[in-house]
Amino acid sequence: QLEFGNALVNTAIVVALYVFIGNSGVISFGHISFVAVGAYLSGILTLGATEKNFVLPALYPWLRHTHVATVTSLALAAAIGGVYALVVGLPLMRLSGLPAGIATFAVLGITYNVLRNWEKIGPAAQALTSVPEVGVWTLTVGALVAIAVAFVYQRSRGGRMLRATREDPGAAQAAGINVYRQRLVAFTISGALAGFAGGLLMHELGTITTDQVYLELTFLTLAMLVVGGVNSLLGAVVGALSISALDSFLGDAENGIHLGIRINLPDGTRLVVLGALMALVLLLRPGGITAGRELGFPRRARI
Repeated sequence: QLEFGNALVNTAIVVALYVFIGNSGVISFGHISFVAVGAYLSGILTLGATEKNFVLPALYPWLRHTHVATVTSLALAAAIGGVYALVVGLPLMRLSGLPAGIATFAVLGITYNVLRNWEKIGPAAQALTSVPEVGVWTLTVGALVAIAVAFVYQRSRGGRMLRATREDPGAAQAAGINVYRQRLVAFTISGALAGFAGGLLMHELGTITTDQVYLELTFLTLAMLVVGGVNSLLGAVVGALSISALDSFLGDAENGIHLGIRINLPDGTRLVVLGALMALVLLLRPGGITAGRELGFPRRARI
């Protein structure tokens, strides 16, 4: 059940990545920043006053004295993720290619170090614990909400315009499309979904550290998007579910499992295999498992 819940949360995160990266063609290494702020805000706001006074004595008073329900905390996680993405995106959405990747990676590093060292907004280097957990049904609804938002956006006028800029930015600009504005809108929506997914992650685990929302999760979710198919929502979902299953199996194998024979892989095998798989997909099937295809809906034939 825990592994399936983890796959659902990964799906929500990868779908958030797809909304921006898949539709714009601009790489971002910084989206786990929005996951992190959403996770921490959602977790802190759902802790009781007693737990906060004991675990987080240095917290800002307004954070220490505010308590909300889990659903409300998820909405606030989405809001903080969207606002943070908007603030970051205002200067960065003029960049493309390698500069965009480096700039968003810098955002990830800044966010990690602020969360790890500033006790006024969280537990800093310590784990945030005792957060209320939710069940698989809540996580399923959360993943479906993320997918629905991504689907509506990609079918919208803004989504179509952004994909036009992905295919040919010059031609899109000549046709009157404001490339900067469309990227900023998508980045903000994507950040909101990432913050929401961070809230789901927090309430799935019940405890979290800054290291859990940093480099490894960045690599893992990007691998899911690439393997599934970066240019399609279906690819994001397929990649998240399939790589989550593989990642779970390899993690168990590193700890030792028995499947007729004893399998005990060296530590680190999981990330090595996932890295090799991503490289193979890029070499042999650049479009990923789905090759950019979406699920088709049958249409009634006209008489």
